[in-house]
Amino acid sequence: MHPLLRFTLDLFESAPVPEAPLPVPTDAHALFRHPRANRETRLCGTPVAYEFKRGKRRSIGFVVGPEGLAVRAPQWVALREVESALQEKSAWILRKLGETRERHERLLPQRIEWRDGTTVPFLGRPVRLELDPRHAFGAVGAQLLADAPEPVLQLALAHGATPEQIRDAVQAWLMRQARRVFIARLDHFAPQLQVQWRKLTLSNAGTRWGSASIDGSIRLNWRLIHLQQDVIDYVVAHELSHLRVMDHSARFWDTVGSVLPDYAALRRQLKDDAVPRWV
Repeated sequence: MHPLLRFTLDLFESAPVPEAPLPVPTDAHALFRHPRANRETRLCGTPVAYEFKRGKRRSIGFVVGPEGLAVRAPQWVALREVESALQEKSAWILRKLGETRERHERLLPQRIEWRDGTTVPFLGRPVRLELDPRHAFGAVGAQLLADAPEPVLQLALAHGATPEQIRDAVQAWLMRQARRVFIARLDHFAPQLQVQWRKLTLSNAGTRWGSASIDGSIRLNWRLIHLQQDVIDYVVAHELSHLRVMDHSARFWDTVGSVLPDYAALRRQLKDDAVPRWV
């Protein structure tokens, strides 16, 4: 098709048909490829396959996330203008794609190998698992030796315990610790924020750390127990602050900051910390 004609169609088409996704290459055809890519370009000689959509907006927008590059453009902008904008921002886009990929690989949750001697993070520190069939540890099934140079979690399991048995014993112990720690921190911050929490539920959500209801109910993801105490404090203070301000307005963040002045750094750390996969 003649370039001018293509430009005219692209410019005046009011309801363009979404472009079909590009075929997935069998080799390293694109160094950076969005899983829903429907357009390709080369930025500084580097192939980039990106997701392209049109919408009700005033300018061309670029979003670089874990999946790759996504481009949004107004209905009236020609594709050659999109390409020109991509070339103009090529250095920035490539830098962000590289940084995002590096961060994603660095934080990719590691699968725990459930066996004697493996380590599990607890309050930000690695804890080594040790199977000890000689003890019941007060009928709770586990005991933490925290004062040793390397903290050890002793489990009342036989040396031939299956990975599933080890996983379940560790999870039960971690959830008990999570409830204990969360209640202590809720009781610590609630008076400072002049709120009253009424019920704590341990969550198992895959992508959400916590939530709060106006009736004083708090839900916290038990996997937070893997993280450092100050990061847990941020999530606790965040949810308690919602009992005063049920949105994320400036007033809400001022409320969080009244008890945690460094909440912004802790918020970033929460996003950067990796939590192991429980599979």
